Amino acid sequence: MSDEVLVEESDGIAVITINRPKARNAVNGAVARGIAEAVDALDARTEISAYVLTGAGGTFCAGMDLKGFLTGDLPVVEGRGFGGLTEAVVKKPLVAAIEGYALAGGFELALACDVIVASSEAKFGLPEPKRGLVAGAGGIMRLPRRIPYHIAMEIALTGDHYPASRLYELGLVNRITEPGAALDGAIELARKIAANAPLAVAATKKVVIESQDWPLEEMFKKQGAIINPVFGSKDAMEGAAAFAEKRAPRWKGE
Repeated sequence: MSDEVLVEESDGIAVITINRPKARNAVNGAVARGIAEAVDALDARTEISAYVLTGAGGTFCAGMDLKGFLTGDLPVVEGRGFGGLTEAVVKKPLVAAIEGYALAGGFELALACDVIVASSEAKFGLPEPKRGLVAGAGGIMRLPRRIPYHIAMEIALTGDHYPASRLYELGLVNRITEPGAALDGAIELARKIAANAPLAVAATKKVVIESQDWPLEEMFKKQGAIINPVFGSKDAMEGAAAFAEKRAPRWKGE
């Protein structure tokens, strides 16, 4: 693991931090590889149920490291995309904790997450056209699926910055916190997710993401292939027993 990506674990939550504060956490090759390695390692561990992605030093991510780009240090991992994340299949829920700026590739990393918690002072934007570039890490594909078409077009074509409050109004940001409290808010939400049965959470995420492209006549068949094993799991029996016995469930991920 690179020093440019830090991982801390607590109570079933892993916090993945982009650690290049002097560069506003711009993503270079080391960051991309570090995120990919972290997610791969954590996805294999049953005791970790959810992730939080954040940035060090009061900002989330300013996008691609343009200086690195000029020297051929590309911030991508083959098969995983920008930041080792935007094209990756992440099995467990991923919560973005946004302070400061989430711009260009930083915004695209946030869009690759399942939930977004942002400080009231956070700013979002896709300024690539101002630099002769295109938001090719999922931004211009994901954004119009998350917010109204014309507003997505405005954000993508102007390259301007937009406050977290506006994106909260549009339903893109889940929660707004006081400045400096986005990470705490994201961890709180991640803990709520992690308190649930891990197999059920993973299956739910998989169905929500993949079902968007399923034909109507095949939806329930495809869903069944994913969720039926959950109903036959030990955790399903434990959930029913815990309810009947009026106690907290003890999940095993089995």
